[in-house]
Amino acid sequence: MADRYLSLTATAPGRFLARRLGLPQPAALRRWSPEQPCLPGVLLHLTAGETAVCDLAPVLARTGLPLAGPAADPADPGVAAVVLDATGVHDVDSLAEVHAALHPVVRSVAASGRVVVLGSPLEDGPDHHRAAAQQALEGFVRSLGKEIGRGRTVNLLRLTDADAAESTLRFLLSPRSAYVSGQVITVTADGSGAPVDWSLPLAGRTALVTGGARGIGEAVARTLARDGAHVVVLDVPQAQDDARRVAGELGGTALALDITAVDAGERIAAELPGGLDVLIHNAGITRDRRLVNMPAERWSPVLDVNLASVLRTTDALLAAGALRRGGRIVATASIAGLAGNAGQTNYGASKAGIAGLVRSLAPCALAEHGVTVNAVAPGFIETRMTAAVPLFIREAGRRMNSLAQGGLPVDVAETTAWLAHPASGAVNGQVVRVCGQSLLGA
Repeated sequence: MADRYLSLTATAPGRFLARRLGLPQPAALRRWSPEQPCLPGVLLHLTAGETAVCDLAPVLARTGLPLAGPAADPADPGVAAVVLDATGVHDVDSLAEVHAALHPVVRSVAASGRVVVLGSPLEDGPDHHRAAAQQALEGFVRSLGKEIGRGRTVNLLRLTDADAAESTLRFLLSPRSAYVSGQVITVTADGSGAPVDWSLPLAGRTALVTGGARGIGEAVARTLARDGAHVVVLDVPQAQDDARRVAGELGGTALALDITAVDAGERIAAELPGGLDVLIHNAGITRDRRLVNMPAERWSPVLDVNLASVLRTTDALLAAGALRRGGRIVATASIAGLAGNAGQTNYGASKAGIAGLVRSLAPCALAEHGVTVNAVAPGFIETRMTAAVPLFIREAGRRMNSLAQGGLPVDVAETTAWLAHPASGAVNGQVVRVCGQSLLGA
């Protein structure tokens, strides 16, 4: 369903009315397209604190954004993005350098531009002053994201190795991350190399998407196919016509299977004797009702589809060696699991369980199988399901985030594709919200 309010506020009378009434003024977001693969403008690279922990210049030069020269005017209206290296911030006094660096340039960031602050990973240790200063960056980034406006996003990336963070920097500094803001992402030092072709990073790889026949799953399947993957579109037998249609358009394979079947993992492994490189757990259902009115028959199916099936199939595929080394598992959580939502105790429990799965499985899956495990947590995404939500609740869902609009299925798909990227091996155990920095939850 079209967002008529967004269309209205794109007109001069609509902007005037929104200003006078103090209403949200969302900006149309710039998303990736073959014609506009990069943000327009230059990249400013700034530093705060003592000596930075890594050399970023070579990686930033490969993001597709031209680096501004040392004599660049910070007020240049052509600033597409700002990267502030704050890895050297070590105490309260050096936090002042964060303010000093960004204060003069924030206004110059173009609409739908990016601000990425780089920090160091949080570690237990004796230097509690450094820990406090680095933790302070999170509050700074999330607060700036809520005030910066005009479709601009602000994120914090914690890193120790610039090369290991290249796929993440490319994502955050591109139109692909249009609906990702206020996030804190940690990348480790990792041996993942660059793909042969950054424009087709999944070439020669096989990806399976559960619930891939419609909605967000279909968008994920199309995005992975765009990136070169052979996509297996898995959905329930009742949706096999849609699955075949999508797979046929993508040159992929359709697989009709109830993911809740006890032997679903074994059957997937049997259907794909060559193995998998990317496993996307997207299938999910809702059966909303307040707990006092929720019978067991509305509770159990949601937990079975959204959580138990993910656990069973993941365990079976890993045990069978069906996921090749260098593989990626990306599961779908939700902000309902992180922040809670009235009428969704079953759904919230299932999606919080996904976050627990990611945290627990990620270290051992990487150590034992060479596979990373991450999750995306969508907020309000414009789908047929949200189109059926009553008008006022739907409008509240759209506006209650820093970008004042709903996301699109492609926003979840682009984030999933980044986590599935062969150069994203340094990203592990992360739950990344795709919610426009929803005002709900952390």
